[in-house]
Amino acid sequence: MRPFSFSQTQDVETAVREVAAYPDSKFIAGGTNLLDLMKIDVMRPAHLIDITKIALNTIEETESGGLKLGALATNADTAYHPLVEERYPLLSHAILAGATAQLRNMATDGGNLLQRTRCYYFYDTQTPCNKREPGTGCSAIKGYNRDLAILGTSEHCIATHPSDMAVALAALEATVHVSGTNGARAIPMADFHRLPGDTPHLDTNLQPDEIITAIELPSKGFAQHYTYLKLRDRASYAFALVSVAAGLELEGDTVKEARIALGGVAHKPWRKPEAEALLHGQSATRENFQKVAEAYLEGAKGYGDNTFKIELAKRAIVRALEQATNMEASA
Repeated sequence: MRPFSFSQTQDVETAVREVAAYPDSKFIAGGTNLLDLMKIDVMRPAHLIDITKIALNTIEETESGGLKLGALATNADTAYHPLVEERYPLLSHAILAGATAQLRNMATDGGNLLQRTRCYYFYDTQTPCNKREPGTGCSAIKGYNRDLAILGTSEHCIATHPSDMAVALAALEATVHVSGTNGARAIPMADFHRLPGDTPHLDTNLQPDEIITAIELPSKGFAQHYTYLKLRDRASYAFALVSVAAGLELEGDTVKEARIALGGVAHKPWRKPEAEALLHGQSATRENFQKVAEAYLEGAKGYGDNTFKIELAKRAIVRALEQATNMEASA
C-alpha cells in the first residue's frame, strides 16, 4: 500500500470542502472495497477523508410514505431494520444475499453503491484495463470473461457492477441524495450508475466533490409479491452470474405493475421499463413471463466464456417472476 495522508470530519459541508481541496482524495467509511483495492495498488488515493463520524446513519420515514436510508447506515442495520423487512423485503433479501455477515456489519449503504467491478483484469495491475487505466485497452473482451457483461457493453469495457443492494434499489426506483460544493441534488437510481461507453473509468454520475448523504425509497415496496434471485457458482459468498430483483402488483391473476432489475449482466443494474410494460394488464403466466424475458435480453452480446449468461438470464427472469407471483421468495 502506498503512503497517504488522513483526516476525519464530522459534517457534510467540511467533507465536501476537503475532498474538493485535495485533487486525489477519497472518502472512506467501512472501507470494505477501497482498502482492498489500495492494498493491491489498483486505487492510489493520496488522501483519505474519514466520514464515519458524520450523522448519516439513521433510517427514517419520509412524509411521502417512504423511507430514507442514511448513507452511513450499515448494510446489516438496513437489512434487519423492521420497516425495511416489513415494507421493502426485496431490499432486505438482496442485501442478505451479498457478502458475509462481517462485511455487512462494516459496509455502508452509500459505499455499497460505489463498489468497483470485480473483473479479474481490473484487479490485475499487470494487464491492460480501461477502467483502471483509460486508454490501455480491455483485456476481458478476448480474455476470460465468464463473469462479465452481456448488456450495455462497449468496445472499451465489459465489466459488471457487483452490488446486490443496487439491483433491488433499481427495481424499487429509489433516489440517491448527494451533496457537493454546488449544493444538494437528487439522482434517480436509474441515472446514478453509468454504462461504460468510452469512459469506463467513470462508474457513476457523481461529481468529484460530491458525497452520498441518503438513499430514499418510495412508498411502493412490492411487499406482497417480490423475490431476489441470485444465481452464482456457490451457494454463498460469491458474486452473481445473474441476479433478478422482481416486484409485482397483482389484481387477482392480472399484473397491474411489474418491476424487474438484473444484476451481474451489465456495468450497472439493468432496467428495461418497456419490457416490463409488456406485462401490464396481462395474466401472470409463464408464457407472458417468457415474452418479457426475451424482450429484456434483446441486444445481449456474449464474448465467449459468458455467452451462456444470455439464456441463463432469460430463465432467471421467468423463475423470479413465478416466485414473485407465488411468493416463493428466495435469496
